[in-house]
Amino acid sequence: MALNPKITDWSGRRVWLVGASSGIGAALAHALAGRGAQLALSARRLASLQALAVPDALVVPADVTDLASLQAARARLLATWGGIDVVLYLAGDYRPMGAADFDLEAAEAMFAVNFTGAAKLAACVLGDLPCGGGLAMVASVAGYRGLPKALAYGPGKAALIHFAECLQLDLAPRGIGVWLINPGFVRTRLTEQNDFAMPALLTAEAAARATVDGLASGKFEIHYPKRFTRVLKLLALLPDGLYFPLIRRLTGV
Repeated sequence: MALNPKITDWSGRRVWLVGASSGIGAALAHALAGRGAQLALSARRLASLQALAVPDALVVPADVTDLASLQAARARLLATWGGIDVVLYLAGDYRPMGAADFDLEAAEAMFAVNFTGAAKLAACVLGDLPCGGGLAMVASVAGYRGLPKALAYGPGKAALIHFAECLQLDLAPRGIGVWLINPGFVRTRLTEQNDFAMPALLTAEAAARATVDGLASGKFEIHYPKRFTRVLKLLALLPDGLYFPLIRRLTGV
């Protein structure tokens, strides 16, 4: 059952990618440019956006932790395009963290990007989204249930998952899509910090392709790679008395 519009034709669609300077965002910018989308690319660093060299893309620097910055970027897009069809929130921050090295300041900085920034962007664009368009947000399978070394990362992604679910309930009856994107491990500068094996590790380009395929499917949740994410979905269904001992055994904590 399709819960969202099925986006199969990107030609001429006005698409705003927020968090496009690296990782999945950068790969998705190139993928959608190749499909004819009219792109606007945002991130904090102008030079990083320009280095992507995406043909004909509008480069609009913005900081997701600064509401005024997002509002100014939105105003520029509306002045240039007259409207926005699809918005994708791709910004993310990550640092492995457990109870032994819990750093409140670093945790709050992650929350600001991984959840609060998405809420700020939504506050800017919810009134602009047309029927047939919508808002897509990248969370993570780390938001399904608690995991080792995810003491700050996981909660922000869990909040974003819940936020997307609430938005879907409100916007779907109006024909506006809300897509929740939950990747597994993707090779980026952020995951380079990990000192443990990352099962089913994907390239950013493979993740971008899976995202485009998911947006064409009409599904609410886009998760990949399936051979890994389906296992985590099953684990998340376990009762506490089974889940916590099993995760400790599997991860060696």
